[in-house]
Amino acid sequence: VEATAADNTIARVVKLVEEAQESKAPTERFIDGFSRWYTPAVVLVATLVAVLPPLLGFGSWGAWVYKGLAILLIGCPCALVISTPAAIAAGLAAGARRGLLMKGGAVLEQAGRLTAIAFDKTGTLTAGRPKVTDIVAPDGADDHRAVLAAAASLEVGSSHPLALAILAEAAERGVAVRPASDVAALPGKGVAGRLDGAALFLGSVAAAGEAAGLDEALRGRIAGLARAGKSVSVLTRDGRVVGLVAMRDEPRPDAAQGLEALQAAGIRTIMLTGDNQATARAVAASLGIEVRAELLPADKQRIVRELQAEGHRVGKVGDGINDAPALAAADLGIAMGGGTDVALETADAAVLHGRVTDVADMIGLSRGVMANIRQNITIALGLKAVFLVTTVAGVTGLWPAILADTGATVLVTANAMRLLGWRGSAAG
Repeated sequence: VEATAADNTIARVVKLVEEAQESKAPTERFIDGFSRWYTPAVVLVATLVAVLPPLLGFGSWGAWVYKGLAILLIGCPCALVISTPAAIAAGLAAGARRGLLMKGGAVLEQAGRLTAIAFDKTGTLTAGRPKVTDIVAPDGADDHRAVLAAAASLEVGSSHPLALAILAEAAERGVAVRPASDVAALPGKGVAGRLDGAALFLGSVAAAGEAAGLDEALRGRIAGLARAGKSVSVLTRDGRVVGLVAMRDEPRPDAAQGLEALQAAGIRTIMLTGDNQATARAVAASLGIEVRAELLPADKQRIVRELQAEGHRVGKVGDGINDAPALAAADLGIAMGGGTDVALETADAAVLHGRVTDVADMIGLSRGVMANIRQNITIALGLKAVFLVTTVAGVTGLWPAILADTGATVLVTANAMRLLGWRGSAAG
């Protein structure tokens, strides 16, 4: 047992949703404050309409009191007050259904205002799990399947990420794997063992170079793979190089699509990573994103501050402890699904399904909610203005005023409820 029922992920998500629903957005707080002045003003106007004209001799008391009551009904702030919280609640619910958790209306509103988003690389733009990308069999050596089978034989039973990548590739290609004997891990170098009487070694380029030597052609192949951001392991048999296995933490399948959607929405995207320049640039080039590499956690935080100093509203997306300082410094911190507890607690929002396209969806949902709120406010105030003028002019009376007030409330609520049908780009 690692945690009590109250501390598991689902329980934390439920708690965060409840807190989100209690948190008010700036627009909602403004409307509440506006209503505190608006309601007394309506009562004052209705009183003046009912009292002043008959006192000044412009008609009977009955007619003007009737108009004053109609104005009092028309001016009722129900539709105005409900216009914002209804849209916020519907937006939060629609996002939660799609795995977009936002800690309150303020976060939902802020998301749509972002002008720059900084992404972590490992586990955010990439899957966080290395994948075999190339298997090289030098001329005169074994074929690719034999190289993969020998490499996998040394990794059977290992939980190292690179070992798991090799075993997964062997399983995907249907390569039969027989466990090697006398397997031993060589710290900082690799792993060695025996198979069919031959001594096998799979490890770093430096270690293989010391043990077996690498000719210029092989060194050129290795350098090319390294420039592409790939980690290279060298396989030797009885002191002779028989193969290269290159691996890389590949971008998430939807990463390029998600970044394109953000850029199309006018948002600047940048990748911040602690990885080396070659790896970072290779991934960034495939995704079409700016990159800053070889960064410490403090460097990521500093870059977020620099973007803010340039006038950007900055979002930061990450999944690890190293991202926590930058998540806290950003205008909006977004934790990627599967991230650490520290990232989830520090962030203002979370993308629970781990899709990069969901970040763009969150921005789209926020902008949709704010557009809905503006529509609701226009409906509420517009109907009141129309019926205020027609009531004073004697065109409409008490019953139309009742219908207008109730109708406006129904209209803004129904308009807000449309947001519950939002599905985002992942629909279907």
